[in-house]
Amino acid sequence: MFSLSDRIPKFLLGKYQLMATVMFTALFSLVCILLVSRFFLNSWFSLDSAFSAGYMLAFYVLAVALISVSRRLMYMNRDESITYLGYILWLVAEVVGVALLYTGFSVAAPMLGLPESTVPLQILFARALLATSVAIGVPYILIGQYFAIEDKNNTMRVMNYSSVVTDMPLTPQDEKRITLFDNAGVIKLSLTQDKLYYIESDDNYVKVWYTDGNGGLKQYMLRCRLKTIEESFLDSDLVRCHRKFLVNINKVEVLSSEKEGYFLTLDSAQVDPIPVSKTYEEAVLNKFNSR
Repeated sequence: MFSLSDRIPKFLLGKYQLMATVMFTALFSLVCILLVSRFFLNSWFSLDSAFSAGYMLAFYVLAVALISVSRRLMYMNRDESITYLGYILWLVAEVVGVALLYTGFSVAAPMLGLPESTVPLQILFARALLATSVAIGVPYILIGQYFAIEDKNNTMRVMNYSSVVTDMPLTPQDEKRITLFDNAGVIKLSLTQDKLYYIESDDNYVKVWYTDGNGGLKQYMLRCRLKTIEESFLDSDLVRCHRKFLVNINKVEVLSSEKEGYFLTLDSAQVDPIPVSKTYEEAVLNKFNSR
């Protein structure tokens, strides 16, 4: 369960996701327009003449442009702390903006010789608000659910912890490999435990820190929760030491007790000491002493 003050998942703010949202919403709303236009033959919102159809097309293009600009602004602010409440208010603002645009077109229609609406302006706006909520809200919900399921599926298959199949002699460190896949199931990173240093959480992403063939420290970023990795590698040498860190205990040279608490110093000068929070102190001490 989430709170309105929680940050929204980053997969909702990706460039591909935002573009797909605009395209799907545009297609869905176009279908809605074609379906309901026949019920508005006494207003400008109809296809009974080339001019009214063109006027309706102009409204449609501007509405899509408005949503596109909104999503562009959302993408530009993706690094800010957009909460669920902020995201909902942003969507409401889009709905209200399109409803106001429709109302404005309705007011201007008689000036261009198109039929005038026979309902009061406030009722016209209320109807536009309802229609826009359906035309925009439904595709937003559907595509949001789609990306949530896709994100869950990707999270479930980004990791594989399996035995190495080879005819060469294996050291204990080589017996297990950590393999990372992309969305299509293609292997992107496969390394043995002795290459892995630690894994760092970054919201809904993690950074995997490891050494390459030349001994340089590298990072690989993927969309996943640290908790998922922790549960997947329970039988490995990875140990949770902090809400943000999983550490390969075999890379720990020094476990020091400081005024602020315990710190782990790894066998690489490129890695700063990693803190151990009180929640994980006992687990880390047990793992460190049982190596």
